[in-house]
Amino acid sequence: MENKNLVLGPTFAEMLEPARIDPQVRKRALKARTEDPLDPINLFNITWKNADNRIYHMLLPKELTGVDAPIVVLYSKDFPTGSHKVGATYSVLVDMQLSGDVEPARHTLVWPSTGNYGIGGAWVGCRMNFKSIVILPEGMSEERFEKIRQYGARLILTPGCESNVKEIYDKCNELRRSDPNIRIMNQFEVWGNYRFHYYVTGNTIVELARELKERGVGDGRVAAFVSAMGSAGTIAAGDRLKQVWGEHKIVGLEPVQCPTLFNNGYGAHDIQGIGDKHVTWIHHVGNMDALMCIDDLECKKGLQFLTEETGWNVMSRHGVKVEDVRKMSEIFGISGVCNVLGAIKTAKFYGFGKDDLIVTVCTDAIDRYHSVMRKMEEQFGRMDEMEAAVRLSAIFHEQKLDWICEGTREAHERWHNLKYYTWVEQQGKTVEELNAQRKPEYWLEKQAHVAEVDEMLIAARKEC
Repeated sequence: MENKNLVLGPTFAEMLEPARIDPQVRKRALKARTEDPLDPINLFNITWKNADNRIYHMLLPKELTGVDAPIVVLYSKDFPTGSHKVGATYSVLVDMQLSGDVEPARHTLVWPSTGNYGIGGAWVGCRMNFKSIVILPEGMSEERFEKIRQYGARLILTPGCESNVKEIYDKCNELRRSDPNIRIMNQFEVWGNYRFHYYVTGNTIVELARELKERGVGDGRVAAFVSAMGSAGTIAAGDRLKQVWGEHKIVGLEPVQCPTLFNNGYGAHDIQGIGDKHVTWIHHVGNMDALMCIDDLECKKGLQFLTEETGWNVMSRHGVKVEDVRKMSEIFGISGVCNVLGAIKTAKFYGFGKDDLIVTVCTDAIDRYHSVMRKMEEQFGRMDEMEAAVRLSAIFHEQKLDWICEGTREAHERWHNLKYYTWVEQQGKTVEELNAQRKPEYWLEKQAHVAEVDEMLIAARKEC
């Protein structure tokens, strides 16, 4: 590995516990977070914890969820780039850099994405001295395009919207053929993405469950982890939780408009960041206990409800504290609302009660969706308080128990088999590799590589 132009960030252990970071480095990083967000020292702000080592989370008010089970969201608006996807991109890049697969002075990185992974790749790649190209569908929000350009990456737009991933793959293959120094950082297959969430997000949630128990919330365990799948990186946190609590439920979410795993479906939708019309290579489908589908329009209307004054007024009248109203207006994006609706559905489906903690994630926040909200107002008109009250009831309190598929043996086999069409037929994987994913040892080996990456990173620091 060449040390020239090398930029090194935190280990997995330091992302999980930033108190492990050299105090002077941590101090500089926290200062740069607001004063100089493009300084590479901000790599050491890739963590679910704030300056006081407290986890970024919110216990949602029952007045919103309508269920007895406590629902907690980890929110990632305070990560560099405003999304936890920056953790996945960093983990992918540092792994490949340490193994010698990419070098800053030589390779151009291509980040295929439908949004936040591309934004994270633009930020991380350029901070670590790599030329970066982000491939994004042309139907995504304008805010995504702006951030990628601000971070210094080149942007290539492909036809379609959120679910048009094959078009992204086709462009990746075209670029790969055009230049031997192109490296595709494919979030849908690279294991750094999985490992960040398995180790950092998963263990953060274990810690959070214990903290909440001390505050009288839950009984110290996580009954269910709920996550929509885009790359299926985030849902890997559930693999860690299931190792801690064997009865733990992992619930995956898809859009009703693109129910790929649910019924081999396809289609276009607007829950930006999820539902990419294929089963990703890094998704441990055999570990998923249930699959639920959520309506994209309900998610967008729910986001309007949480982020506009008329919704705030209705929540206040229903007893939601002012500080909770304010915080929810800042931490949610479309997929975050999707995840909460899935968590409500999960609580109802499994009959969870007051001790059954459900955890989910807000991948990004409203700053990425003002243009989407403007289009919603053009299409449906302004949301008055009567409409807001209807949304609280119909979208949140009365979330229905339709579009649910339990993770039976037959379902697991079907979900696994769907990988064949993308990965063996189109992307060059072998049947032997696909069959290996049926075995627990396959996943344990991918998880164990966390320690190896940390050892290599510590050794590289000594050489620099």
